[in-house]
Amino acid sequence: MKYPFLHILAAMALAAAPTLSAAADGYPASPVRWVVPYAAGGGTDVIARTLAAPVSQALGQTVVVDNKPGANTMLGAQEVARAKPDGLTVGSADNATLALNQHLYTRLPYNPERDFEYVGGFARFPYALLVHPSVPARSLKELLELARKEPGRLSYGTPGTGGPNHVAMEQLQQRTGVKFTHVPYRGAAPGLQDLMGGQIQFMLVDTASSQAFVKSGKLRALAVSYPRRLAAFPDVPTFDEAGVPDFVAFSWQGLIAPAGTPKAIVTRLNKELVQALSSEPVQRRLAELGVEPAPSTPEEFAALVKQQAGVWGKVIQEAQIKLEP
Repeated sequence: MKYPFLHILAAMALAAAPTLSAAADGYPASPVRWVVPYAAGGGTDVIARTLAAPVSQALGQTVVVDNKPGANTMLGAQEVARAKPDGLTVGSADNATLALNQHLYTRLPYNPERDFEYVGGFARFPYALLVHPSVPARSLKELLELARKEPGRLSYGTPGTGGPNHVAMEQLQQRTGVKFTHVPYRGAAPGLQDLMGGQIQFMLVDTASSQAFVKSGKLRALAVSYPRRLAAFPDVPTFDEAGVPDFVAFSWQGLIAPAGTPKAIVTRLNKELVQALSSEPVQRRLAELGVEPAPSTPEEFAALVKQQAGVWGKVIQEAQIKLEP
């Protein structure tokens, strides 16, 4: 043989570099932990558990939901970032985790770009701008006109300072030049209660939390901050249709894994996630929650994170919003 060392090198390379499919052989050999950065019983928790059941069945191993609430999702994100990258720990991540926190806090216990593999998106929560029936505005245009007449008199509620709802309202003020007064709450529910009680005048809030109040006539929807009209509110225009072009804001969620998780495992997890989202029981349950399925590839989810971090980072910087852990 003329060049025997070439054959030796080739054999060594094959032995040392297992294929992607080999990396996922036997996966998962034990239960998978799904970290949820919110308390049990909330929307994020319910969605994770809804998806965990069919994913568990497909993987042939139990998927255990582990709630790690606190610090604006940072505790849960840190839990995933520090886990062994073997595909046995994954986690829910949202706007705050991957797009907002890096701009709101001076220090983060994780790096959104370096510490995670993006498995794929799975849910979107569309927003609607709701007013108390006593507010003399039948359209978004009329609401903005009221605000211009008396800057700061109209108050709006949010589920918390620095959250996607708050940042979206800051962008609306930056875009339109109007001034509202912000009233932060601990979650959407207490804000909606005060809105129905007339303590605040309006909220930009997800339809999952609010659609029952709109349908009962307790609140009035003026616009939805989504690229298209919503099935829940077919007669309510988008912000673009209502005169504020290119204003799109919604909450989103996806699945992450620790950085270094083998690509074959990420691909497998994405496949099972997408399959679960296409099933009739999951789609029915998400519809009941007012949530839109949002399956995506790892690359599409990464692109969404990058786009959202860029858009909202500029808004946060201009509004000078800063939080402490």
